[in-house]
Amino acid sequence: MEDKVLNQRDIDFMLYELFDVESLNSRTRYADHSRETFNAAIDTGRAVAFKHFLPIRSKIDAREPTFDGERVQLIPEIKPALDAVFESGLATSTLDYESGGMQLPMVVANAAQSYLSAIASTTLGYITLTGANANLIEAHGTEEQIKKWVVPMREGRFMGTMAMTEPGAGSGLADITTSATRDECGVYRIFGNKIFISGGDHDLSENIVHLVLARIKVAPKGVKGISLFIVPKYLVDESGKVKEKNDVSLAGLFHKMGGKGHTSTALSFGEGNGAIGYLVGEENKGLSYMFHMMNEARIIVGTNAALTALTGFQYSLSYARERPQGRLLSNKDPDSSAINIIEHPDVRRMLLAQKAYSEGAYALCLYGSLLADNEKTAESEAERKYAKNLLDFLTPIIKSWPSEYGLKANHLAIQVLGGHGYINEHPVEMFYRDNRLNPIHEGTTGIQSLDLLCRKVPSGGFSGYKAIIAEIELTIDDVKNTQLEPFGEQLSSALSILQTTTSSVYSAKDDLSPDLVFSNSVSYLEMFGHIVIAWMWLRQGIAANQGMSGNPHDLDMKFYLGKIQAMKFFFRSELPKIHHWSKLVSDIDSTSYDMRDSWF
Repeated sequence: MEDKVLNQRDIDFMLYELFDVESLNSRTRYADHSRETFNAAIDTGRAVAFKHFLPIRSKIDAREPTFDGERVQLIPEIKPALDAVFESGLATSTLDYESGGMQLPMVVANAAQSYLSAIASTTLGYITLTGANANLIEAHGTEEQIKKWVVPMREGRFMGTMAMTEPGAGSGLADITTSATRDECGVYRIFGNKIFISGGDHDLSENIVHLVLARIKVAPKGVKGISLFIVPKYLVDESGKVKEKNDVSLAGLFHKMGGKGHTSTALSFGEGNGAIGYLVGEENKGLSYMFHMMNEARIIVGTNAALTALTGFQYSLSYARERPQGRLLSNKDPDSSAINIIEHPDVRRMLLAQKAYSEGAYALCLYGSLLADNEKTAESEAERKYAKNLLDFLTPIIKSWPSEYGLKANHLAIQVLGGHGYINEHPVEMFYRDNRLNPIHEGTTGIQSLDLLCRKVPSGGFSGYKAIIAEIELTIDDVKNTQLEPFGEQLSSALSILQTTTSSVYSAKDDLSPDLVFSNSVSYLEMFGHIVIAWMWLRQGIAANQGMSGNPHDLDMKFYLGKIQAMKFFFRSELPKIHHWSKLVSDIDSTSYDMRDSWF
């Protein structure tokens, strides 16, 4: 069966018809670019993915990393594959020309890495986390730190991690115990243990640059007393040459159900005299700096989830078109030939749901990338601040909705294949296992829901909340007096429910325990997420209608009709679910809250 990973026509639609990325070329930074250069970057990503990662995809899944007590062992094909990404320029495609980059808009860079992410899954995480690490140091570090650590990471000689989680703290960062003591030379000695560190040890690069959260002695308790340190696996001299090993040890590997190409490690800092660390920024401000990387990582997680869903959808679609089985209920002739399963209504339902989930999720992730680019390159300061406000608000949704509903899409891909779906002769069961990581990575869905409802919604006088509602209302206005108006009206009603629900929560919080008031925060996140995805689908519906009005050829007409049908599915089968979630949140439903440990 043909290995169709993604639908290139859909990527083109999202970039050029939905988000009009060619308009970015009017900005000075992108004046050298055109649709041709954008497509060339996407073609490069696709070529690297098919040449270097697709042939080893199953091998990576079958042969997970091992630790022999001294070093981590990975299959040897991973390193040349990752090197090919660095050599292609895609690992640094958004950087300035002077820094070796392509100066691509972030939304185009996202698309250029789409095939890599879809095929390589979390193995690409060595590169994406390294980029996020370098971005943090570049934003908050000193010139010396940038020269010593960022430059070799951009070149692919060093790789980077984020080291936050501890055995006794988990996501509760206020309780971290890793300590830092300043010595007479002005550097810090780090002592402690970290777990679940993605890419924490390997032999894929000359050095590994850990960004470590630790508490300086006598620092304030809680998150206000956390500092951030650069702690390399190997120390380097003034010229940047790797020297002796730092006091950082691999304590062991974790063995995951999916995403097996990317090591997950337990690290020990300071088993001897202490791991040497270099303070980033100011003392006790480490968590605010780390959020620079965490938020970027959350968008990466959401994007990976959406692309894993998309590739599962494409595989199950191809399978359904080729697999003959059964006959329609209306056919009473037992001698007639079996039909391909895509002719069965329930198979079409499952395929349509996958399309609605995965293409809606990826549209949201591309929109987030566009906002990230506008935050840095929009013409006015006001536009840049507005984009940052929107992106900050949407980040928990961008991370969690694709993670949850991308997984549902992969579940349906397995179901479409039936008995063939859960055997490893087909990759859809691997897609599901890989994607199961994403609802947990970089903060669970419950953590994202609390971030949205408790922090993001009221932040800045509800400014982000009001901004996203205003954006959705603009789209609703755009479909008035068109054939899409009924869907605009439905979305408008959904917004009213959202606003009433939000008011109910914040009216109750002064009289009731916050533990009770926010106990249904996941339902609020699901409700808000569904409304945002419905908005993404309405925007896709507008773009599809515009495409159909231009007398397109037959294949394009079918593509646009598919978009409209997926939009209808989401509005008719998914958006009505918000009524249930709204009632739980508005009524401050206490069923889960009232449950007691002993009753289980």
